[in-house]
Amino acid sequence: MKVSARTIILITLIAAGGSYMLFFTGGKSGSGTAARAIKIPALSSQAKKGEVVFNANCAACHGKNAAGTDQGPPLIHNIYNPGHHADMAFYRAANMGTRQHHWRFGDMPPQKQVSKDDVTLIIKYIREVQRANGIVYQKHVM
Repeated sequence: MKVSARTIILITLIAAGGSYMLFFTGGKSGSGTAARAIKIPALSSQAKKGEVVFNANCAACHGKNAAGTDQGPPLIHNIYNPGHHADMAFYRAANMGTRQHHWRFGDMPPQKQVSKDDVTLIIKYIREVQRANGIVYQKHVM
């Protein structure tokens, strides 16, 4: 059976798309904020400070503009909307770390170098960027 180059390309694209969904969504379809460019709004002064702290402490894993990397998930994603991950989840993750649960990046270790005030600024930054990208409070339903 002869397979055309077009068929091989199509199969490769489908496989790559499936790999992307597993990698970025942990196998959960329909959660694709990571697939689009992140819109950055005019930030408040507090959020600008949060961006600086985020870039120094979080961006290595969570990416520029919190868009995610191969080391950690995007925070500009509907999974992190305030109804599913309230601000307290960010304080807890920085202080205590968090076990892998939505993504396949492994556990996040505690970030003891980041103070509670730093996390407050980081949250301000993340929430402003989330809102600019249409990510708003949605009641979490299990």
